[in-house]
Amino acid sequence: MQALLVFLAIAALSLLASSRTLLDPSRLPGVAPLAASGLIFLLFGALLGPGLAGVLTPADLKGLRSVVALGLGTAGVILGLNLEPRLLRLLPRQVFTAALAHAGVAFLFVAVPVAAALLFATGVPLLPAVGGAALLGAAASLSSGHLAVLGYRSGRMERSRGLAVALLTMLDDGVGLGVLALALVMGAAANPAEGLGLVCLALLLGMLCGALVAFLTYALKDPAELTAVMLGGVALVGGAAAYLRVSALLAGVACGATLALVGGRAVEQVARALGRFERPTYLIMVFLAGCHLEARDVNAWVLLPGYVALRFVGKVLGGSLAQRFAGGVLKLPPKLGYALIAQGGLALCLVVQYLMLVPGEQTQPIFDVVALGAVVNEVLASRAFRQVLEPARATTGGTA
Repeated sequence: MQALLVFLAIAALSLLASSRTLLDPSRLPGVAPLAASGLIFLLFGALLGPGLAGVLTPADLKGLRSVVALGLGTAGVILGLNLEPRLLRLLPRQVFTAALAHAGVAFLFVAVPVAAALLFATGVPLLPAVGGAALLGAAASLSSGHLAVLGYRSGRMERSRGLAVALLTMLDDGVGLGVLALALVMGAAANPAEGLGLVCLALLLGMLCGALVAFLTYALKDPAELTAVMLGGVALVGGAAAYLRVSALLAGVACGATLALVGGRAVEQVARALGRFERPTYLIMVFLAGCHLEARDVNAWVLLPGYVALRFVGKVLGGSLAQRFAGGVLKLPPKLGYALIAQGGLALCLVVQYLMLVPGEQTQPIFDVVALGAVVNEVLASRAFRQVLEPARATTGGTA
């Protein structure tokens, strides 16, 4: 019954979020960015979750863990499919250096102070403190390129600049996923050796599922059959990871990357078929992430201003550094850091996975800080992105 309530609520919210009134920045400047990014589902999930109204109880959320694992697995497969080996080989080394620069600076700006605070102010043991701080830094390192995509589609930004920003934000996903694996090694088991074994098991599971899907789709040509096999493969990844209590997100990434590497000609059709389910899956994940939010968590509210401020400064400085590295090979906008403030849904996937697999008192505040920070960063990003659009407008006016 509760699962049915979740899907009915998401369907109703989808209709609400598509309202022109909510999407109009001139009418509702604070709400429009959240509706466009889907993060308004996070707020409604928090409202209905155990932390506030209590429509969904902790027992309900425990029963919905399989749905969360399915969403994480789907997100991971989509990320893995985007790791196109041929495309990555064509990119100059400066592009990878630039992506690492803007992600790494933000990571260090957040992870180092948080690790010091956890170790010396709260007395958290070394490994959980380092793992939690690293995960906060990983979430801070991630950026979303959706504002750049919307900018060039609407004509307010040059297409080459928008695609360059989107490319850099796509490449920083590797930093976040790598740090998630490190955090799970440190905190998901009784010792790092067992944690490493669980991470390797998740990757092995994903690779086997990817190879299986590649084998099953090799000779298929009918789009409906391809879609059915792909959805079955995604369900297998998420379900097996949930059963084995390993990371469905990492297993999904390994599955998608394996499929992209050995899938042959069917990969493009498979990716296109799975892409139709990307938006609904994302909205379900955001809603369920909001249900896990503890809005009364005092520690999270104390950490939130520092997290947002440090990430903002780290992204601005990291963007300047990335512009120096890749300015000669990519047509990047001026003040690149202001185009990297939006955080995106992968950060929520990281902390949801961490919350599900890592026990301890520090996991809930870390999740709450990232979830609340994603909302604040989205509002900040919509305003900061204007700094990137102004030169493009001036150039357009001069050309005309």
